[in-house]
Amino acid sequence: MLEDSLIKANPKEEATENKLYIQSYGCQMNFADSEIVASILKKEGYTTTTDSQQANLILINTCSIREKAEQTVRKRIKDFKKNKRKNKDLIIGILGCMAERLKSKFLEEEKLVDLVIGPDAYRDLPKLIKKTQDGRKAVNVILSKEETYADINPIRLNSNGVTAFVSIMRGCDNMCSFCVVPFTRGRERSRDPKSILKEIHQLNKSGFKEVTLLGQNVDSYLWFGGGAKKDLKKKSSISALTDFATLLHKIASNNQNIRIRFSTSNPQDMKDDVLKTIAKHENICNYIHLPVQSGSSKILQLMNRGHTREWYLDRITSINKYIPNCGLSSDFITGFCNETEDDHQMTLSLMEKVKYHFSYMFYYSERPNTFAERKLKDNVAEEVKKRRLQEIIKLQQTHSLLRNQQTVGNNYEVLIEGVSKKSENKFFGRTTYNTVVVFNKKTANVGDFVNVKINDCTSATLIGEII
Repeated sequence: MLEDSLIKANPKEEATENKLYIQSYGCQMNFADSEIVASILKKEGYTTTTDSQQANLILINTCSIREKAEQTVRKRIKDFKKNKRKNKDLIIGILGCMAERLKSKFLEEEKLVDLVIGPDAYRDLPKLIKKTQDGRKAVNVILSKEETYADINPIRLNSNGVTAFVSIMRGCDNMCSFCVVPFTRGRERSRDPKSILKEIHQLNKSGFKEVTLLGQNVDSYLWFGGGAKKDLKKKSSISALTDFATLLHKIASNNQNIRIRFSTSNPQDMKDDVLKTIAKHENICNYIHLPVQSGSSKILQLMNRGHTREWYLDRITSINKYIPNCGLSSDFITGFCNETEDDHQMTLSLMEKVKYHFSYMFYYSERPNTFAERKLKDNVAEEVKKRRLQEIIKLQQTHSLLRNQQTVGNNYEVLIEGVSKKSENKFFGRTTYNTVVVFNKKTANVGDFVNVKINDCTSATLIGEII
């Protein structure tokens, strides 16, 4: 009403509408953070748009895990150059891990960028935007020791109204030698379980059917009243601790009609209590993403992964014991420093033992300021890295097809998430094992749980029919 009265009182002045275009790259945590950013800026009068041409604020949420991811962001910034020509008041900002890694140096390297904001500084966005509107560049990349966004209700961007991400912790203490995450997202700190339960309860009330709990290392979730996990020893009196198994149990018990997933796990932190909790609750999906990176204990030690090949395979044995036929996926980095052909063959042999449903596979690219960049030599030739990667990909495709073929003729409960990209007459959804299924619509609707019989498959997709 106030805005309307101002427009009438000043008929010659046009009301300006602030529109935000936000693009996310990298991990699921980045996409969840973008939803927090949208919520913060909504209170400042910004509405989101899917058309960058309409926006007067463009934010790119970045990833630094690989060099290629950073190159993609720099190319995208150049794409927005024409937007800047058309709209001189356009503000372009860089969020996330790349912002944290490069800080003010980003402003020097990319002249089109107006503000640079690290993952823990999004509450400061309104003030920083005002600074850029006054003609100045703005930077805030200070990392926090606390969970900084627990009280913010995220705006679900591009939501299907069925699935949602819920962050339960931030940062990482593992210090893998190849990884920039501890430097860009800080030390581990967990979120108050009450705020997590409140957010999931609200999603449940709003009709969402599935949540994915997010963290760099969810298995090390530990709530003891706040602060970085490394400060736990300094606490003289702690009445109660909530670990990941306890959190999972609370969420599943209080939201029995909502399906629960989580990502990502770390082999050295995955306890049997978590596996027993998954087995106990039907609404916790029988799927675990357990990155291994290499099948060689020598390479795992150089990576500072905190586990050996034998330890990892023991965790796989425990998973299969408590959750038979559990869906399994992993991450692989081939061509790491000092990796020999024997080390590579050990990775392939580990894959043969486990036979993952699917995996994320990359060859090693050196990241600035990591231990590997400072102390180890990137001494595997690029052509060797690429050849080894193709061998890993080929083997994974074989295993994925095998795993999918084993489902043909069986019936599975599937949550319908949307319309298939290849056919408007078909839906797609996922089983509890996180396998994608495509099937004819019939009379079902998005958001329904349906029983589907699997009739055929590819290495990536199951093909079925509602029964």
